Order: sequence, then C-alpha cells, then structure tokens
Amino acid sequence: MTIILRIARKEFASFFSSPIAFIFLGAFLAVTLYVFFWVETFFARNIADVRPLFEWMPLLLIFLVAAVTMRMWSEERRSGTLEFLLTVPVKNYQLVFGKFMACLGLVAVALVLTLPLPLTVSQFGPLDWGPVFGGYVASLFLAAAYAAIGLFISARSANQIVSLILTAVVCGSFYLLGSDALTGLFGNRAAEILKLLGTGARFDAITRGVIDLRDLYYYLSLVGVFLTLNIFALEWLRWAGNATNTNHRRCGITSALLVANILAANLWLAPVQSMRADLTAGQVYSISDTTQIYLGQLQEPLLIRGYFSAQTHPLLAPLVPRLRDLLTEYAVAGEGRVRVEFIDPQQHPELEQEANQKYDIQPVPFQFANKYQATVVNSYFNILIQYGDQYQVLDFTDLIEVKIQSESDLEVELRNPEYDLTQAIKKILYAYQGSGELFDNIPHPVSFKGYISDDENLPEVLVELRKDLDTVLGEWGQRSAGRFVIDIRDPDAENGILATQIQNEFGYRPMVASLTDTNTFWFYMTLEGDGRIIQVPLPEQFGIAELRRGIEAALKRFSRGFLKTVALHTPISTLAMLGMPASGKRFDWLRGTLAEAYNLASTNLKNGRVPDEADLLLLASPDRLNIKQLFAVDQFLMRGGTVIIATSLFDVEFGEGLTARKNESALLDWLEYHGITLAAQMVLDPQNASFPIPVDRTVGTFVFRETRMVSYPYFGDIRGNGIVQEGGLTAGVDQVTMTWPSPIHVDEQKNLDRQVIRLLESSDQAWASDNMQIEPDFEIHGELGFPVGDQIGVQLLAVAIEGRFDSYFTDKPSPLLTHEDEEDAGAEPTDGVATPLVITRVIDRSPDTARIILFSSSSFLTDTMLDLATSGLGSRYLKPVQLMENAIDWSLEDRGLLAIRGRAHFSRTLDPLDREAQLFWETLNYGLALLGLLLIGFIRRQTNKRAALRYAAILGTASKAPV
Repeated sequence: MTIILRIARKEFASFFSSPIAFIFLGAFLAVTLYVFFWVETFFARNIADVRPLFEWMPLLLIFLVAAVTMRMWSEERRSGTLEFLLTVPVKNYQLVFGKFMACLGLVAVALVLTLPLPLTVSQFGPLDWGPVFGGYVASLFLAAAYAAIGLFISARSANQIVSLILTAVVCGSFYLLGSDALTGLFGNRAAEILKLLGTGARFDAITRGVIDLRDLYYYLSLVGVFLTLNIFALEWLRWAGNATNTNHRRCGITSALLVANILAANLWLAPVQSMRADLTAGQVYSISDTTQIYLGQLQEPLLIRGYFSAQTHPLLAPLVPRLRDLLTEYAVAGEGRVRVEFIDPQQHPELEQEANQKYDIQPVPFQFANKYQATVVNSYFNILIQYGDQYQVLDFTDLIEVKIQSESDLEVELRNPEYDLTQAIKKILYAYQGSGELFDNIPHPVSFKGYISDDENLPEVLVELRKDLDTVLGEWGQRSAGRFVIDIRDPDAENGILATQIQNEFGYRPMVASLTDTNTFWFYMTLEGDGRIIQVPLPEQFGIAELRRGIEAALKRFSRGFLKTVALHTPISTLAMLGMPASGKRFDWLRGTLAEAYNLASTNLKNGRVPDEADLLLLASPDRLNIKQLFAVDQFLMRGGTVIIATSLFDVEFGEGLTARKNESALLDWLEYHGITLAAQMVLDPQNASFPIPVDRTVGTFVFRETRMVSYPYFGDIRGNGIVQEGGLTAGVDQVTMTWPSPIHVDEQKNLDRQVIRLLESSDQAWASDNMQIEPDFEIHGELGFPVGDQIGVQLLAVAIEGRFDSYFTDKPSPLLTHEDEEDAGAEPTDGVATPLVITRVIDRSPDTARIILFSSSSFLTDTMLDLATSGLGSRYLKPVQLMENAIDWSLEDRGLLAIRGRAHFSRTLDPLDREAQLFWETLNYGLALLGLLLIGFIRRQTNKRAALRYAAILGTASKAPV
C-alpha cells in the first residue's frame, strides 16, 4: 500500500508540473459556474437546491476525466518509460492503482473547488444537504468509473489524442444508455433496463439524496472491470513477442472470471431493496411510519395497480421507474396485504376495457415535438387503489408538479407521491370501514349522557323526540355489544345540584321555547369516551331520522376509521345568487384540494347552525355575517369545535386599478370579545413577493399605463423565522405569501389561561398603514412605492388559540328566537300549513379543547391570488392551501398525513435578492474558484519536489533488489 500511495503522490504532483492541469481545472470550474448561474438560470428558478450543478456533472466529468487520463499510459509508451516500469519489481496492480488514485485525487480537487456553490445557496434558502452530499458521493463514484475506463484505453493507445477521444466516446456511450433521449425510443420495461446500464440514470438516483448499495456497486463494478482489464493489458504488453504459455492462459482465464463475477454481482444485488439510505431532510424517499400505520389497518387485500403505457410523453417517462420503486416499497411494507401490479393497458385489451368501463380510466392524448417530428400519443399514466368495493384513481395531474423555466423549457417532477398515495389509501380505507359496523373502529367504551327534563316540563314536540331518543339509544346499545353506556338524568332533580354542575362545567343554561315563554327545561346530550366529550346538537328537524344521524355523526368522532367533515363557508357573489356565472372571490383550488382529503360540506350558516356532521368549521373570507350566522359560529366553538378564519378588515377589488374598502363585520367584534383584535391597518413588508401592478409611463407628452411585475410590499413573503414551527402546524411550509394582511393583536389578559401559538410573522422591517391607497407611486416613494411607517417591527399575521372560551351570547337570548319567529310559531298561515316551533339553546362556555385559528388575510386563499403567484413563479403555487390543510389536520389531530405533507421537497424557494446581490454572489463564486487555483499553484512546488524524491527512491530501491 505504501508503494501505491507513493506512486499516486508522484502522479498527482506531476499533473501540476505544467500549466495543463490548471487549464483543465480552470475550464471545468468556469463551465460549471457558467452552467449553474446562466444556462440553468439559478436565480430565476427560485429553488434552493444545487440540482443544476449535478445535472451537468456526468457530461462535464466525461471531458475532465478523459483529459486527465489520456496521458497516464500513452505518455509512458510514447516516451519509452513503459518498458522500464514493466521491468522493475513493482507489481502491475500497484502501478495501476497508483495512477488511478492520482486521477481520482485530481477530480476530488475539482469537486472541492465547487463547494462554494452549495454554501452560497445555503445563505439565502433552506438547502437540503442530503442531496448535496449524495451528489458529491455520486460524482466521486462516477469519476472513478470514468477514470478506470480512461486508464484502460490509455494503456491500449500510444497517442494521447486518440486516448482522449476514445475515452470520451466510451464514457459518453455509457451515459447515453440511460439518457431520456435513448430510453424514450423504447417501452417502459426496455427503458428501465437501459437505465440500469446507464451511468447517468444511476447518478440521478443518488443525487436525489438516496444512496442505494446497488447504485454504488454498479460504479464499483465498472471500476473493477476496467482496472482488471488495465492490469491484464499491462501483462499482455509484458508478454508481447513471447510464445503463449500456461501462465499467460491462467492470467487470461483469471481475469475473465474476475470480470464475469464482478458483473454478475449486479444481478445478485438487483432484488435487494433494503440496503439504501435516504439522506434527505424528512426522508422524503422512504415509506413513513404513518403510511405503515394505515397499511397495518388493512383487513382485506389492497390492490395498487399502475397503468403506464410503453409510449408516453418524454417528460413523464423518467417518472415511471420512480413510481414503480415507490409502489414496490408499499408492497414490502404491506407484508402480504398489498398487491402491486404494473400493466400496459394497450397490451392487455381485457384490462384496458375494465379500466375504461369500471374505473373510468381513459388514455390522455399527449402532444410533443422534437427536432425530427411532432406527434400525438394516447398514453396511460394512472394509479388505481382499490380496497373492497371502494377505489380511487390518481392520474398524472394528481401526481406531478410542473415548473416552467421558459417557453420551451419545462421541468416535471413528482409532487409528493407518498402523500398522494397514502391519502388515497386512507380515504378508501375509511370509506370501506364506514360501510361496516361503527363500533368495530372504536376501541373504547362510549357513554351517552343526557341532561333532559321530565316529560311534564318539555314542550310537546320534545316529548316525542324523547321517545325517539330511547329508541335510537336502544339500537346503538344492541350494536355496541355492551360498550355503549346510557345515562340520562334530570338536572332539576335533587335540588338542582346537577344543573349547577353542568352550568359551571359545560356552560349549559336552561332552554326556552320562545322569548316570552317562562317555562324552562333541559335537553342536552353528550358522548364521553377516552377522556373526550362530544356534544350532540338538537336536530334541526325533530324526527327520529335526524336524531339518529346526529348521534352517529358524534360517534364517528371517536373513531379514526372515518373521514372527517369540514364545513366550508365562503362568500356568495350577487351574480351567483341570481343564477348567473359567479364573479368576485373564488376558492376552487381550496375546495378541490380539501375535497380530496375530507368530506367537504358547504354551508351558508343562515339557519344559525353548522352542519351536525361537521368536525371543523372553515370561514374563508366571510362576508358581513348576520347575527344568526355569527351565532352558528359561536355555538360551534362552544361545543368544543375548531374555527379557522381567514379574514381582515379590508377587501381589495380589481378594476381599472386597485381599490381597498373596509370590511365591517360582526365577526370582528366576536374575535375582539375573545381577545383577538384585527387592527384597521394593512401590513407592508420590504420582504415581499411580486405583483402585476398598473404603472403610468410617460413618453414625451403621452402617458401610457402598462402592467409590470414589481415588488409589492402588501404581499408579505413569509419565510424562515416568520414561519413559527411551534406545535407542528406549519410543518413542511417553507414559504407563504400573505396578501393585504392586517396586524393581529392578542389580549394577554383575556388569553391568560389559553394556549397562544404564533404561526406567521412578518419580517422585522415591516410596518402597518391605514392608508387606503394601495397602488405604488415609485416617483414619489422610490423603489418601495409607499412611504415607510414610523413603527417598524415584526407584525403578527396568523395565530392559533386553544382553551376555554365564554360565549359571545352569554346572558343574551338565542338569535334564533326572533320576534317574528314567536309570532308565527304554531300560527295558522294563509296556506294552511303551521310554521314549525323553533327550539334552540345557548351554551355559555366551551370545553378547553376549543380552538380559534386566525389568518389575517381575506384574499390569500382565493384563486385570483394563487393564479397570480403561479404566473410569477412558473409553477402551480398552492402553499396557502397546503398551510390550510396543515391547520385542518393539526386541529383534527391527524398528524400523520401532516408529517408526510411536510416531507414535500420540490419547491424550497430562495430568499428574494435584487440583481446587484445576485451579481455579487456570482462574482464571489468565480473569485473563490480562482483563489483555489492560485492556492494549488502556490503549494505545487513543494509537492512536486517531495514526490519526485520519493519516486526516485522507489525506483532506486527496486533496481537494487535481486531478480
């Protein structure tokens, strides 16, 4: 080993004995930096990763390694020193390994000089260092394979230029084997085999941040094969001119067997899938514990079938193998309960017919063009998940994310396939379990507690409801197999001790049938189990069917085997109310995304009630709520529910310009009552996103109005420390744009006994303004377009508060009992139909599980804002919707999917930088590369001198050794 290292040092030092090494390294660094900053337009990509560096690395290494290895043996043969080396008592393998290590050392120096790039990226973005480490590991292994190839070719040629060209051709051929340009000409199976043979495809797998033993061994096998051939080539040169003997044949056979075994080991390792390490933050390429929990709940076989056509769009083809690998991981994690299949429907007509007719899976016509032709191909890119009689289909729009680099450059990536698959599995699993027995999914006993007056004190309609209640409770008692306990008591009995207790503990108050009725009574229902209390509301329509549905909805909240229901309230435009096409604020992206994961129930709250089955209430930019709507929100909170609100004091309208108007709503008074105040201001932040603004431009005597993408302080770009990770609600959200937000002030005294979690904050350079002029004036106020406020500092833009709340309607009659209702209740109208009696109740206090989550923007969830952000970024922007999904999962305590969603990795965005800062960082990287080269030149003299002396000593010692 000492001899090998001395040879390596000598060869390494000899690289720098002439300027050629500096030329090669300088050219490599210059091209690398140019590609990173200019060809791949790093700052325009707006993604905090170093993929542009490693995407070009296989090609750049071909030429660097070819240039380094071309002279290693060719120069020895040309100068006549090869014969001398073959006659000294130094083993051939020692010479080969020494030169190999020297070549690899030079490449390592070149890679070290690129380290300022990831360090630069980490300064202004959340860089995931796992893929960076994987990229450098892959680069070293790939360079080792190229170096082995180059050394073998150099040993077979006496001309350096021929060695350079042949090395580039052979290495380029290995790279092309797995390239999309070649694999796109074949079907999926053939393409996957080619990718296994290609150096570039294996390289991409490692640079994702996943180090697989099979990929590493593939490169080592190339190293082993070509170094073996190199040693054999030197032996062959030593035998040249001599007759073949037994030793020659034995050496040839040994080399052939060694090469065959090295290659065969790739086949032996192919089935091994467990020898891999996921280095990414959050292990985004590994099956999560949450997925394994859902798979562990399977009682029946789960079928996952991939429908992938052999011919598909070139941008989708590279994603198929990755989906295959992921689905295979599901099969392994399922431990026999998951069956995974991959089919090409066009090769299986019967399965294609089943897919078309039973699952409504249809081929999609993809149009694409290359330099030779434009074509349209009908292709399948779908995944079917089936469990029992339930199924869900994911198509390419559910699985991919597209980033537009330019008009002709698209980047297509898998969005977060594990989240999409696991969410679909959860949905069909719960739907299947929902069709079975409810108590099978409740692992603990449940107690029904009714606080109900005697029949003599109840209104007649409630007397009948009381009888229906006994019937329904008896049914559930039989279905529960003894795990449903019934306890009904009269609060007024025993001197009203129980009445006082439930008033103090739950905030219940006696009920009345009307404002003028002096007869009070009780009719409250709760379910208790596993330390939780779920309140059962009175049905809106007094009947056994509605009562049964309400109790069942409450029971489902104790089970994790059912999809949760989100009640969504959004503003209704005047045109929509008239049956015309809706205008104004639309929330189609929000609705579509939530509908994939939850049962979504739209509600206008006008009847003063939140749907009984609702587990959570989401108010997205609510209009002026009337008193009944506010009562519905208040009483849902009093029942222990979670209310998520996205609102502010201002609405912005688009017309010829931007117009802001105040949004006066009783909801704001309700929030203030609970110690949460929205200031009558809007927050401006120098750390902001771009927005297309109409700007006046003067040309001569003419004034033109044009639209420009400008930095807009009212669009706060929240990232880094502004996204508070406490509690996990914001997990996986690295950036969100808050549009025209208002500052939030939390009353510490009112929330002293509640948990307050700050979610989103502006930068420390932000300020608030009550100015209604929201169009920038760059001529007066400079590049910000607005005057800077006096009080600069962090502004709170989103908060979550959990604890016990007092009702806004405490000591007030129920708004549902209006005077009109009193006069008309039970009266005989002109059509002869009696108006139903209105019976309502007011809960004065919530349990300590109640939550209010407030986002101080009315527009950041609207389709308009999401589309504007999408046009600016070049990819679909759904960060606000993801944040809302997080808030819902966190509130419903479904932290598993929240954790998987937090593993999404595609869109780690950069901190905003102006052009001057970008040029500074580009120049700095060029300067650091030049400094590294100068440092190497400074120390090369000492290195050369010492290495030459050691090498001479080796040869001198060897020449004196006995033959």
